[in-house]
Amino acid sequence: MSEGTRRVRADALESFVASVFAAAGTPAADAGTIAEVLVWANLRGIDTHGVLRVPGYVGRIESGEFNPRPDISVVAELPAATVIDADRAFGPVGMSRGMEIAVAKAREAGIGVCIVRRVTHMAAIGWFALKAAREDMIGLVFGSSKPNMAWHGARARGVATSPIAIAVPGKAREPILLDMSTSTGSMGQVMFARDSGTPLEPGVALTERGEPTTDAGAARFLTPLGGAKGAGLSLMFECLTGVLVGNPLIATALGPEGDWRHSQNGFALAIDIAAFTEPARYRQDIDTLVDALKALPAAGGQDEVGVPGERGYRVMAERLESGIPLPAGTWRRLAEVAEGLCVALPAVVEG
Repeated sequence: MSEGTRRVRADALESFVASVFAAAGTPAADAGTIAEVLVWANLRGIDTHGVLRVPGYVGRIESGEFNPRPDISVVAELPAATVIDADRAFGPVGMSRGMEIAVAKAREAGIGVCIVRRVTHMAAIGWFALKAAREDMIGLVFGSSKPNMAWHGARARGVATSPIAIAVPGKAREPILLDMSTSTGSMGQVMFARDSGTPLEPGVALTERGEPTTDAGAARFLTPLGGAKGAGLSLMFECLTGVLVGNPLIATALGPEGDWRHSQNGFALAIDIAAFTEPARYRQDIDTLVDALKALPAAGGQDEVGVPGERGYRVMAERLESGIPLPAGTWRRLAEVAEGLCVALPAVVEG
């Protein structure tokens, strides 16, 4: 561990985060959901979307961008689809509701969709896709937000670092989980580099003037993954979410209104495997597919052939045993939030 890093047990960290959001005015059940999603990200090694987000979330409650007590309402109800307005709910709260609705729709129609309008930062969206996989379904989630990524060929923000996650259940194996961004890195990666005092990898971030930088302090927006491919995917995610349900984000930010207030839109889809094939056969076929891939010869420098999500399951097992490492900068910012809300910090793992 780097100097100043603390390790904290997952259950203690989750309890702490839930207490923080409860103290900030969030109902206990919602505070628990937010804490579970954030700590889950840390457990899987996705520290960029874990508890380092807590201070920013609390700050956005204070600014009015996040609504700790939203009135989530149904905007449109169709046989296989629902649109809900999240009323600026925390992303984990709004998207969890969205996937629950999608799963319920899928049980009736075979496929269910819920588009979540006016939600906020969703954290690690793989968590929502896994909700479907745990119900013998395929889960797909993506989202869009205000521009924080360069448009391919431009030196300025043009689209969002829109993520996508897909989860499919296995039989003896854990679900395959693809959870990725349309950007080369993430803004959470920039935040983590600031907290840990480390440089960014080349090609990830740009300065305000659109110049490449490895200095996390100078980074203002990100580069698209695969150039035109990542930028194009992000554009289409905006078309399939915000534009479709009357809450466009990119055009309102880049247009004459210049509306840069935080907002996101999410898309949750669930496919009921039983409507298409025998679920037990599907899960076994997924295991067989993974086995076939892992039997391929590993490339030079690789110990084995991996599949999406596998590394995260291994990191989770290690961190459940030894605790979650928090860089000095993250710990300092959490301590400031804890002091401001009169919440005790979690105990640190000794040794």
